Parts: sequence; C-alpha cells; structure tokens
Amino acid sequence: MNVIVCVKQIPDPATPGALDPGTNTLKRDGKLILDESDSYGVEMALQLVTTAGGGEVSLISMAPNGETSGLRTALAMGAAKAVLVSDPELAGSDSLTTAKVLAAASRRLGDADLIIAGTESSDGYTGTVPEQIAEVLGLPSVTFAKSITVDGASVKIERQTESGFDEITCPLPAVVSVTAGVVEPRYPSFKGIMAAKSKPVDQVTAADLAVGPVGWAGARQEILDVASAPERQAGEVIEDDGEGFAKIVEFLDKLKVI
Repeated sequence: MNVIVCVKQIPDPATPGALDPGTNTLKRDGKLILDESDSYGVEMALQLVTTAGGGEVSLISMAPNGETSGLRTALAMGAAKAVLVSDPELAGSDSLTTAKVLAAASRRLGDADLIIAGTESSDGYTGTVPEQIAEVLGLPSVTFAKSITVDGASVKIERQTESGFDEITCPLPAVVSVTAGVVEPRYPSFKGIMAAKSKPVDQVTAADLAVGPVGWAGARQEILDVASAPERQAGEVIEDDGEGFAKIVEFLDKLKVI
C-alpha cells in the first residue's frame, strides 16, 4: 500500500511570529518545523502501511528557501521519500493554488492508494486544501476522520461530528483529512533521525510541475490589513442575595440562550 501525506512546514509557534509589512503575510524566512497537525497524518499513514504488510509512505510539501527541517522530522518518523516544491514565485499563493501545486506534486510521485492531510494547518486555518486537492485530482474526499481502516479496495472511516461520529465507506484511491488525536505520533528515534539525512527529497519548482499562474499572480485574495483583536471586556458579577438565579436567567434570556 502506498500512501502520500501532505506535510506543512511552519514557523515555530514557540517563537514570536512576524508579518511582511508589504503583503501582511507571515514571514517564513527562518527555520520551519513540522506542523503538529500533520504529524498525525504521517503516523496514520505509517500504521496503515504496516498493517497492509508492504508499501511506503511518501511526503509532499510546499515551503520557501528549500527548507526541509520539518520534512526531515517526518522522514525520521519512517516516511520513505518526499517531494518539496520550493519556488520564490509561490509567495502569496492562496489555498486553491496550494492545492493545485500539491496535487501536481502527488502526481510526480505516481499513483497512491491514499492521500492523507491534516484537517487544517496551524498557521493558516483555511481548512479547505485537502478537499481542493481531491477536486483537482478527481478523487473522492472524506473529512474529519478520527479513524481509518483499509478494507481491500475501499477505506472505512469514522468521521468526527459534534454529536459523535459517522461511519463512512469510500472507494480507493481517495483523499482523507484527519483530526488531531486520531493516533499518537511516534517520536523519531536516533536511528530514524540519522537515516532521514540520506532519504531522497526531490526539490522542484512550480514550472517543473507545469502549474501556473501561482503566487500573487494567481491568488484570488489579498490581505488588506491586519489588526489586533479587541480586548476582552470584563464580565458581569452577580451577587447572590437569594434572588441571584433570577438575574442569571434574565442575563441568559438577553443572550437568547434560553
């Protein structure tokens, strides 16, 4: 079984982020790390390949400056190889352009039984790229998977909902987005870290993938302004004088909660 995992490399959330003053976009000119939300997808893919008794896990990623630090983490976990799309022309790409680029990168790796992605990235939160990849590739898409089981030519998924989960069966190949906590990601071993240094990372450009227009030229959005969120206002304190419950009911009624 061959599985492709979409892996995003992001600025370390532990360090203060910075915006490019010209475009109001997040600066990505330093070291990037593996997005924690994608580590669940990598682990799920590795477990599925192990259960299948053969195959491999490959990675696709889009990042500036030839950055591979996050990819190497995923390779150290056990993935076999990666395709990195790194091109200055990609700066400013919207989610649809990103999906087109990642879809083309997946084609470069060849046919896969399954493409796995996180539900949304930790630095973008659009939550649309996995479904857009599926549309570009003409594949079925299943979202918010909390468990995945491959059964012959189909995949069975428990899809997380607000009230529980739905049981869904989908033919392969397919694109599946997984929720955080779907599995417990493994820590890369020292042996895995050393092996990851020699695993192949095929670095390509948008032109190599014949995808265009990209970047700001192909974007359907523009960030006009960035403003700080308003400070949270102080709450209302209700003193219980024996009739406190009535005040609470009145307050909730104003909010149309009851």
